[in-house]
Amino acid sequence: MKFLRINMSKKEINVEGVPVQYAQLGGRGLTSAMISAEIPPTCNALGPDNKLIFAPGLLSGTTLVSTSRLSVGAKSPLTGAIKESNAGGTIATSLGKLGITAVIVEGKAPEGDLSILIIDKNGTAKLESAAGYTGMRTYELASNLFESFGKKNSILCIGPAGEFQLGSASIQSTDVDNRPCRAAGRGGLGAVMGSKGLKAVVVDSRGGGKDALTDPEKFRQAARSFAQAIRENPFTGKILPSLGTAALVGGVNSLGGFPSYNATEGQFDRWEKISGEALASTIKDRGGKTTHMGCSQCIIRCSNEYVNKNGGYVTSSLEYETIWSMGGMTGIDDMDTIAQLDFLCDDLGLDTMNTGVALAVAMDAGHAEFGDSKAALEMFEEIAQGTPFGKILGNGPDAVAKHLNHHRSPTAKHQSIAAYDPRAFQGIGVTYATSPMGADHTAGNLIGQYLSGALDPLGTKGQVEASLNAQIAMAGLDCTGLCLLAGGVLANPEASKAMVAMIGAKLGTKPESDV
Repeated sequence: MKFLRINMSKKEINVEGVPVQYAQLGGRGLTSAMISAEIPPTCNALGPDNKLIFAPGLLSGTTLVSTSRLSVGAKSPLTGAIKESNAGGTIATSLGKLGITAVIVEGKAPEGDLSILIIDKNGTAKLESAAGYTGMRTYELASNLFESFGKKNSILCIGPAGEFQLGSASIQSTDVDNRPCRAAGRGGLGAVMGSKGLKAVVVDSRGGGKDALTDPEKFRQAARSFAQAIRENPFTGKILPSLGTAALVGGVNSLGGFPSYNATEGQFDRWEKISGEALASTIKDRGGKTTHMGCSQCIIRCSNEYVNKNGGYVTSSLEYETIWSMGGMTGIDDMDTIAQLDFLCDDLGLDTMNTGVALAVAMDAGHAEFGDSKAALEMFEEIAQGTPFGKILGNGPDAVAKHLNHHRSPTAKHQSIAAYDPRAFQGIGVTYATSPMGADHTAGNLIGQYLSGALDPLGTKGQVEASLNAQIAMAGLDCTGLCLLAGGVLANPEASKAMVAMIGAKLGTKPESDV
């Protein structure tokens, strides 16, 4: 276990052992604890006192399936609070294989000084100038970096939005096909990375310095049991591989919780055109991939590859939250436009949710008509060019509402709501209001309980307790590096027992029942 501390002010790299107060932590538990302890709460989020922390989960780098989630933590320039943004792809596995518990980026480079952090297969890190990559979009950047450093690497990077330090800026992660299409999107952490003067992180995926397991055989058996539970679960074993997360469109819309037309309505009248079924049908007809492995060691394969009418690649993966933000919220029912907007977000380095809702606010305020695909694409080009209005759009819904003097901006803690209307789902409203994450779709989501009928979405009974339990459970899940979708099987007692066993086999601890 080790920390890499990268001081961007001094261009110094230090390797440290993990302090005792952070031992046995990973992912969000580690990033949030470090932010709380080491960052002044009143600091400028884009100043030298903020820190940007990349932490794989406790189980990332092991043989357990679906553990390639990376937690990115910092004080958010958008919410002003402790923020964790979560990304898939391959980066967490690569860091875990090197025994790197966290990469902590500190200080701030002089303005205009841009660097790349390179970590080789031995875990040795160095900084190199990124002067030749300034302003580059992420797809071109990733292609150039793979050409320079080899394809056996994982990459984290920012696009122009991060260099502009926009509030909606994301940090993009490469997938198993070396495309920067996975995002740590929420909270504007790409702006923090840009403020540090860090354009990209390149990590060799062939590392062999991972932390030893205390009980390898116990871990192997429990990991096998957990993987079997994922395969046998109807949602993770059948629905997600067939329709992806877009499977939620119809169900959420039917409950009146699919915010549309800048959340002036709770249902999208043309939802069938942007449903999971429509998405799968379009991809299949064009020869794309409805089932695709996007993240290391994933057995769910909820990803997809959306292609155009000629079979050419457009984006991967087109997911529920993006279909909602670029579709229902803007009134756009054309899947090709939504897919193009998704690609542009990845290429420019933008959170699809915050950006889509920013477009919706502009449309609601009369800047363009709802459903105008051409206007949406033009607004994206303004963000890419860094025009004055483009920067306002890139800073999110509240910035757009303020500029256009518009009264309706569906946000919590200055971050756009997610694809679940808090007026239709009372417990999710509790999560939006109480989580330091702001309106985050992963902080304490109860949609499964609403769709199953276990919880009345409009009732008052049990909402607070359900939100609290979901927030605690998700925080725990984010410590492990396990995918949220795979984590759903923890409701299965055997899967839950296997998870406890794996953590014990990793750390050498025992559950109370075994003591």
